[in-house]
Amino acid sequence: MTPPKLSVIDFSLKNLIPNSSSWITTCSEAMHALEKHGVFIAKYDGVPQELDDAIFSASRDVFDLPTEVKVLSTSDTPYHAYSGKTPVMPLYESIGIENATTPEGVEFFTKLMWPSGNESFGKSALMFSKAVTELYQIVMRMVAKSYGIEEQCETLLGSSLQNLRFMKYLCPQEDEGNPLGMLPHTS
Repeated sequence: MTPPKLSVIDFSLKNLIPNSSSWITTCSEAMHALEKHGVFIAKYDGVPQELDDAIFSASRDVFDLPTEVKVLSTSDTPYHAYSGKTPVMPLYESIGIENATTPEGVEFFTKLMWPSGNESFGKSALMFSKAVTELYQIVMRMVAKSYGIEEQCETLLGSSLQNLRFMKYLCPQEDEGNPLGMLPHTS
């Protein structure tokens, strides 16, 4: 069976002027993709290439830290803390920044990982979090408008806090006997 081809939706800023014909088309494409597959690929010019490069560099910085430092990232919320290199999934690591669209959230995480600070990491994480949250909010507004629940959406968006999650998947080596990078997400 051939896997379904995911929709690629253009969220260029020119397509995001509310109630314009391009906004209505983009909204329709997003809703169709979400209702059919639950997911789509977003083309978004709200993250400049320099920021994209900076966040990938920041992710390398955080995963290059010793495990003893990364495990300091804890949370009561599932999937927000550090996890990785377990016997079941030895090729996978992830770590999250809670409240990643706030300077306080990013600063707390940055100081935890780098007690003497890492201004470049913090700046990149905050800027990237804000940019992708903007796209998230646009899509949520499109969905809410499609279902006629715009007022409830604004309340939800105003009360939600964002988690920026970094993930690293290593390639299995031939002599490792095909270990899993990640457990199946669905059955």
